[in-house]
Amino acid sequence: MTDIFVGFVDEKTRKEYEKAKQEDPKLFTFLERATDDLKKSPESGTKIPRKFWPKEYVKKYKVDNLWKYDLPNAWRLIYTIAKDEVMIMAIILEWFDHKDYERRFGY
Repeated sequence: MTDIFVGFVDEKTRKEYEKAKQEDPKLFTFLERATDDLKKSPESGTKIPRKFWPKEYVKKYKVDNLWKYDLPNAWRLIYTIAKDEVMIMAIILEWFDHKDYERRFGY
């Protein structure tokens, strides 16, 4: 059985997640539910076709797959999946509201 983990792409993203607990408890609840779902099934989001990937993600994070998890109230969680023989890790890149999501992805 392969272990499944959820992590953050960097310390800044992890701190933003922790900060949401105090600053936006409702959003934090959504994010917690998403991380729980990703621990059960990392592919529970929607795979984003390569042609829509922001160049920033490819350049900065060297992603070779990109996923979107729809949160309530039109928020989006963006993540990538890393795998090897021992584990699967969903790596959270960022989350944002629908307006910022559309801006980032050029819709």
